[in-house]
Amino acid sequence: MNRAHLDKLFTVALAGVLAGLALAAAALPLALVFGLGFKGLMPYSELPESLRTPQPAQRSNLYANDGHTLITSFYVEDRVDVPVSEVAPVMRQAIVAAEDVRFYQHHGVDVRGVVRAFTVNQRDGATRQGASTLTMQYVRNALASDPRLTKEQRARATEVTAGRKIREMRYALSLERELDKDQILSRYLNIAYFGAGAYGIAAASKRYFSTEPAKLTLAQAALLAGLVRSPDSDDPINGDADAALRRRAYVLDRMAETGQVAAADAARAKDEQLRLRPSATPNDCAAVPAEHIDWGFFCDWFTQWWKAQPAFGASADERQRTLRRGGFRIVSSLDPDVQRKATEQVLSIYAASNKRAAPTAVVQPGSGRVLAMAVNRNFSVAANPSGQRNYPNTVNQLVAGGGGIVGYQAGSTFKLFALLAALESGLPLATTFDAPSRIVTDYSVDGGSASCGGYWCPTNANPEWMDGNRTMWSAFGRSVNTYFAWLTEKVGAARVVEMAQRLGIVLRAKDDAALARYGAKSWGPFTLGVAATTPLDLANAYATVAAEGTWCAPTPVTSISDSAGRKVAAGDPDCRQVIDTEVARAAADASRCPVGDQSMYRRCDGGTAEELQPGLRRPLAGKTGSSDRNATETVVAFTPQLAVATIAANPDDPRDAVGGGVQARQIAAVGNLLAYALRNQPILDFVPPNQTTAYRVTAPRTGN
Repeated sequence: MNRAHLDKLFTVALAGVLAGLALAAAALPLALVFGLGFKGLMPYSELPESLRTPQPAQRSNLYANDGHTLITSFYVEDRVDVPVSEVAPVMRQAIVAAEDVRFYQHHGVDVRGVVRAFTVNQRDGATRQGASTLTMQYVRNALASDPRLTKEQRARATEVTAGRKIREMRYALSLERELDKDQILSRYLNIAYFGAGAYGIAAASKRYFSTEPAKLTLAQAALLAGLVRSPDSDDPINGDADAALRRRAYVLDRMAETGQVAAADAARAKDEQLRLRPSATPNDCAAVPAEHIDWGFFCDWFTQWWKAQPAFGASADERQRTLRRGGFRIVSSLDPDVQRKATEQVLSIYAASNKRAAPTAVVQPGSGRVLAMAVNRNFSVAANPSGQRNYPNTVNQLVAGGGGIVGYQAGSTFKLFALLAALESGLPLATTFDAPSRIVTDYSVDGGSASCGGYWCPTNANPEWMDGNRTMWSAFGRSVNTYFAWLTEKVGAARVVEMAQRLGIVLRAKDDAALARYGAKSWGPFTLGVAATTPLDLANAYATVAAEGTWCAPTPVTSISDSAGRKVAAGDPDCRQVIDTEVARAAADASRCPVGDQSMYRRCDGGTAEELQPGLRRPLAGKTGSSDRNATETVVAFTPQLAVATIAANPDDPRDAVGGGVQARQIAAVGNLLAYALRNQPILDFVPPNQTTAYRVTAPRTGN
């Protein structure tokens, strides 16, 4: 064994003995140290994963689609890593002066410091002095905060025992063989607790001074460096500001003594007043900016989406922990301008104080990205006046459903799925039927106004305008119930139900889901929108038609990067072709009729929302829907670039009919919203279906 190796063994043995003595506050027999065995005294130890590949909890940030506007953050510890190159030099100097003045001279264990601490502690047992280097402190923090370790393993990292101290020293020596000083300093600065809930230098800079680590002044750096010794008691926001100033003065003196800063500069910094500019990092959806309280519904849906992604864990709880600890940068699909306009228009339908709601969603065809989610409610847990269960404040997901919200009947907007099923079966748009005022079908029902001897027999709402020879164009434009009841019989109700589900209609109500699974063949009324749905599902289904048959899973994100800046694939659009392109083009052509546009074959002759397209002055398609007794009213509209759906309903009482009059306000709101959202986008037209799809019966159309 060579002399150098013997020296290292002696150094570690001495450090271990003295550290044990200091911690035990009494003479620690050499047998205790040497009893660990020769291997226990080796100068280097195999590093655990906690130190080799540390994974400290970091906050995840959710931004708007501009990548800069912060919606909120998610964390258990307010921390975000920054490279040491982005930390002001005075901060690096201050932390070294405060915690480990010989940091750049020792190799992880400072024997001089251990001897000094042992001497002081033996002389005055009431005044404890530590001997932990920055490297050793980092080891302790990394082991204590690693989520991969058990609670018991993390607790052992901070227990007051000689064994823990010796283990810490061994790991520190090993770590300094693998990392250079700047790497260790960077890790330390990013894991240290600075008080007031701020973990790491980036969070601390923002928490105390609303600035970035690179912009810290000498006085600010010295204050932060002084906090790590006693972050809870010295915290100047919630603790003892005078103690924080005393520690700041100590750090500045040490910096001057060691030549890190000029004495005059240190003196000026000591004379500075405590100029705090505290700012709290928002946490979770309830902490969205007060002036943008409407963003909360989008944020809430984002968390639902995240917890459903297998890429982030095996269970919803694990995925939530991943979000709160993973340090992700998430650029959402939320467009603040479109969201603002959507909220403005929703409030033109109903005020926030109205018991009725108008949840609205805006979706981008071809990507599934959701640009806005608005409803006339405040996203808030604040109490409501007596008798107002769900307004004006709520955190219930009224736009996307979930959490007990199953949705609302969307009426005739579901005729789209019968239209698509018929086109896919080989029937053309020109399929003609002499629609009567009432039609008796073969679908059995349990009674009600649409029952004739136990069979479903729907009627047309306006016989004079709806009855007669109709094609898919005119029947869809005028919303002829008896035509679509006949068409559903012709293609089969099960195909209509399956088409809706294929386009993303999620049947959240238990009765609806059971009928779809076990009784779809006899569920004729499904075509007229008796199942509950949400504006988000409905907008996305119509967006699939706008995208020529390409369905994309609705997504709240544009991109996701992990804490190392690597792209996460879960942030990419999830799209696939679900209906034939020609079928989708034909459905879009028929959908131009309800909203006052004209089909490519000039076959539109009236619509239920004819005032919509002229005001927009660009190609437009869509559909309106009214449920039985006008309990709910729905408007959907789309261009090749955007799809919007809004449903007027009482979320707390389905028996409270909103009435047909609200639809005029909905149509105006949708038109205004589309005009604003598309104001800077080119005018794009729909691709017309070919003549075969328009006029000829063929074999089933399932080409792609």
